[in-house]
Amino acid sequence: MEIRIGIQNVAREIAFETDMSKDDVTEKVRAAVNDGTNLELTDNKGGTVVVPAGVLGYVEIGDASARRVGFVAG
Repeated sequence: MEIRIGIQNVAREIAFETDMSKDDVTEKVRAAVNDGTNLELTDNKGGTVVVPAGVLGYVEIGDASARRVGFVAG
């Protein structure tokens, strides 16, 4: 699952992949925003991403897709 997090007043987003399900990520985001706590997610390499809920701009939850590499002949 690919996750992209936008943070208020920061030009770059946080992007990573996780083995968590879409429902698990959605529930963690909702809980953090509703409670005003930190959003804590684990990436697929075992690292932890911690973002204070008060600075979240958006959280995009997408399917993990194979990245295409190469050129298209035109």
